[in-house]
Amino acid sequence: MPLPSLQVIVHALFGTFAILTAAALPANAQQDRRPSHCIALVENVPGLEVVWRAGYRDPLSEDMVRLSYIDHSMYLIQTPGGLDVVTDYNGFTGPAELIPDVVTMNHSHSTHWTAAPDPAIPYVLKGWDEMGGPADHHLDLGEMLIRNVPTDIRGRFGGEMERDGNSIFVFEVGGLCIGHLGHLHHEPNPEQYAAIGRLDVVMAPVDGGMTLPLPVMIKVLQRFRASIVLPMHWFSGNSLNAFLAGVSEDFRIERRDGRSLEVSLRDLPSEPTVIVLQPRFLGFNDEGQ
Repeated sequence: MPLPSLQVIVHALFGTFAILTAAALPANAQQDRRPSHCIALVENVPGLEVVWRAGYRDPLSEDMVRLSYIDHSMYLIQTPGGLDVVTDYNGFTGPAELIPDVVTMNHSHSTHWTAAPDPAIPYVLKGWDEMGGPADHHLDLGEMLIRNVPTDIRGRFGGEMERDGNSIFVFEVGGLCIGHLGHLHHEPNPEQYAAIGRLDVVMAPVDGGMTLPLPVMIKVLQRFRASIVLPMHWFSGNSLNAFLAGVSEDFRIERRDGRSLEVSLRDLPSEPTVIVLQPRFLGFNDEGQ
């Protein structure tokens, strides 16, 4: 009897691993994912229904996604099936007890990552590869697909650029394409734009100095033409206001008192919109928001 080929063995092992890791997730989170249009070049695709008041503990209806601004570049992304994903995770989301299912990290600064994530977190996705070369993530959780597009970062203290030191993470869930630009230091090149694809929601650093200069960041956001832009990585009202003034001719501006919003793939806003959420640690001022 012939022995099984190496390819057969690998596929069998991979299938067993997928079953074991999926069992660690909430049961409802293993449902099928609604297809997104991230990479499809499609015009007039149905867009987003936005529901503004949302508490991060509230249940979500089908095909809704909740985004809550925690701090700095950390957003909590939640799904109806019970997935909790935290972006640019630095180890502290607030006094509320939360063990995310997935965290993403970038290592340009210590405020965007931690060397000691809680070992109970099933998936820790680093935006860089400690062994060198680009990070390569393609995590399919059923309800959500998470992938990354590597970018370079400036060297510390004026040193050489670190190739592939940052990752733009893309979350495909509920038919939506949600992008988090991380600690972006340069405009994506054509190949990177193509790999990212069409975004419905983008979380963008708008400090204007530690990441991209504001004119370049605005150019990037004009290129993405996402339905919703969520500013992050702003350290003062001055830097935020400078960004809002710079995009006001191309984007509608919405300022909100809460930290959370819910989106679904139904009706696009009539024009691209910047929505300013207020960062709050989980466990602080949670009533209704």
